[in-house]
Amino acid sequence: MLSFSEFLHEGVNDPAIFKAVFLAGGPGSGKSFTVGRNGAALSALGFRVVNSDTAFENAMKKAGLEMDADTIFSAQGQNIRAGAKELTDKQKELYLEGRLGLVIDGTGRDAAKIFKQKKQMEQLGYETAMVFVNTDLETAIKRDKERPRSLGSAEVTTMWKSVQKNIGKFQSSFGQNFFVVDNSEGSDFQSDTLRVFKQIGKWSRKPPTNRLAQSWIKQQRSK
Repeated sequence: MLSFSEFLHEGVNDPAIFKAVFLAGGPGSGKSFTVGRNGAALSALGFRVVNSDTAFENAMKKAGLEMDADTIFSAQGQNIRAGAKELTDKQKELYLEGRLGLVIDGTGRDAAKIFKQKKQMEQLGYETAMVFVNTDLETAIKRDKERPRSLGSAEVTTMWKSVQKNIGKFQSSFGQNFFVVDNSEGSDFQSDTLRVFKQIGKWSRKPPTNRLAQSWIKQQRSK
């Protein structure tokens, strides 16, 4: 296990240092598939994925609980989810200490929460981007039914609508660093994904331009 000083040394030499990508999309959009499919590319670029769903699913399995909607939204299920979020928040803070490249995996349902995280990271010197994985509602409902952790059509519809209404806000906030991948049935998902990750790769390799970031890197290298 790396010591804290070794961890910071790794951070200052990280290829995606001071870069953070927010991943958004409703249930059934295929966000996790997008990251999984390109996991090797993201790791090679220096990004660490922060996703409470992974910790949540592992904790549910450990507790011997099913990943159905009733269990997920039960008091016990929500307590486990809160613990998973706390765990990933600590993980994220450690990554931020080293200014490592991050992928923050979420639904995009709570725009205010994303903008708060975005602001906090930018105050540290980070540059931010968003990859929005989009689907039509019919596709989202169909894929949710095929998932082990199904939420049900009513919940999917509510969440899908909440995420969709935030697209304009995200585009306005992230500007030229807002990328959309269309993962609806019948779309050219592979081509779209390749295009976006090439753009993310080019962006991530650019040296930080923020003065706070440059100052932090200079201080770390002087040590």
